[in-house]
Amino acid sequence: MSFDLEQVRTRYKELLGLVDVRGAEIGNFSQFLKENTDWLKAPASTRFHLPVPGGLLAHSVNVAETLLSLRATLAPELTEESCVIVALYHDLGKIGMPGDPYYLPNPSQWHVRNRGINYIVNKDLVHLDVPTRSIFLLAQHVALSDEEAQAIRYHDGQHVPENQSVAHRECKLTLLLQYADNWSGEVLEKYN
Repeated sequence: MSFDLEQVRTRYKELLGLVDVRGAEIGNFSQFLKENTDWLKAPASTRFHLPVPGGLLAHSVNVAETLLSLRATLAPELTEESCVIVALYHDLGKIGMPGDPYYLPNPSQWHVRNRGINYIVNKDLVHLDVPTRSIFLLAQHVALSDEEAQAIRYHDGQHVPENQSVAHRECKLTLLLQYADNWSGEVLEKYN
């Protein structure tokens, strides 16, 4: 999938405008991310899932737009605000920590050329899985409901063994985020 990073950044700002009750918190958090992390230029993965600068932001915007569409049809009782927050920041852990990125350029040109592995995971970071790091970073700046925390923590669904504990106990927001994430990564970003 190719994308125009400036258009993605514009759409990101528009989506942030849908956050009303916690608008000041999100505005401050967005500024923090811009000034202290790789949020606006991080890839979404090492090779399969938008492994290019800005890929994480593009994926997050795709997930937010998909989730808002699903919400309108399937669960209009969910707030746009909750949907925007969990969708935009579900993979936030992929930025690493302030000043210490999660993804690093792959030093092996052979792997880049022959395997398409553009990035490697920074082994110097304290290990936290991506959803846990996402909640850790976000919750320091933005108050989350328990449903929002569940949605972010379990957004990868039941194919991840660590997520079995929530099986059949997912809230609507969790289920819709799982689907929006899968649809964005497996359909929008592969076939468009």
